Amino acid sequence: MKAETSEKVVFDRDDLRGILRRIAHEIVERNPDERVAIVGIHTRGAVLANRLHALIGELSSGEVPLGDIDISFYRDDIETREPGREPVVHASHLDFPLDGATIVLVDDVLYTGRTVRAAIDALFDYGRPARIQLAVLVDRGHRELPIRPDYVGKNLPTSHRERVFVRVEETDGVDEVTITDEEDS
Repeated sequence: MKAETSEKVVFDRDDLRGILRRIAHEIVERNPDERVAIVGIHTRGAVLANRLHALIGELSSGEVPLGDIDISFYRDDIETREPGREPVVHASHLDFPLDGATIVLVDDVLYTGRTVRAAIDALFDYGRPARIQLAVLVDRGHRELPIRPDYVGKNLPTSHRERVFVRVEETDGVDEVTITDEEDS
């Protein structure tokens, strides 16, 4: 039997822009007097963090630091990866003090929660934030850890056999979110 793949576009460039604008407003409204910094998880979370940072800059008068973090060596599944699927390691850029700040951690898709756990572990190697908030473009459910986002672009209930793909112009040449359902034909 051959697996057949069908892909459905959930939202496009305009939808993505509107969702990020809404999340930026929520972050500014929820943290009016806080020292906030935005930190994206490589790869697409860092791209989304960069976009959120620009939108937040338009809405707030203060300076909001921007950083990105690589979690490759903080993953708990690194030994279980298939051969040839080794992680691509990126540099982390956190050129501001984390101590006492509210860190808004940004990722593209929240699934099991393991990526976020790894990112939190990595953040604490750089300092001790007052609190960490989580902003995700898509929450697809199926959590394995007790992690809940503070800001959600869209909840997309999925089955385990489905995959959510976030594509961004900067790395993929297009802004869209799709769901792929792999069914046996």
